[in-house]
Amino acid sequence: MRVVQTATLLVATLGVGLMAGLFAAFAYAVMPGLRRSADRTFVEAMQNINRAIVNGWFLLPFLLPIPLLVLATVLAWNGPGRVALPWILAALVLYLAGFFVTGGVNVPLNNALDRAPTDDGPAALGDAGGSRGHDRPAGTADRPGALKAARAGFEGRWVTWNIVRALAHTAAFGLLAWALFLHGVAGASAG
Repeated sequence: MRVVQTATLLVATLGVGLMAGLFAAFAYAVMPGLRRSADRTFVEAMQNINRAIVNGWFLLPFLLPIPLLVLATVLAWNGPGRVALPWILAALVLYLAGFFVTGGVNVPLNNALDRAPTDDGPAALGDAGGSRGHDRPAGTADRPGALKAARAGFEGRWVTWNIVRALAHTAAFGLLAWALFLHGVAGASAG
């Protein structure tokens, strides 16, 4: 039972740490770098990132901590290492807060930004034949300032809520690291 508790807590901690690191990297490197970009570059880069990130390498560490933290809570409640239970519960609450920020704020903003036009029409591209963006349906003609408006409706709010989820996941990671320590101390004391 103790090995299952340890493995569950360890893998959950690793998943939470990966998410904390990802969201923190966006907060201190990716978004400040993109802030220096022109509107078109910003919008295209974020559209490409948002499309590329939905993959197994992201989804596994993003989704797996939730059931693992629930299992770690049950195992701590019913087994040795109960001293770690409050820290595991607090980490679960913080992780869920960050998870719901992602689903409730960041993903809808990503989806709205994904609908933004990223070309200036055929004339700007030197194509009088009417080419269109690679992922947009025909008939989505640009309006002057559409990129600027799309960015303005996205950037500030997305960055703010990304910082919130980065802080929540980082705090959850710290709490889980402490829970692992307490779990180990309890095991050493019992053995």
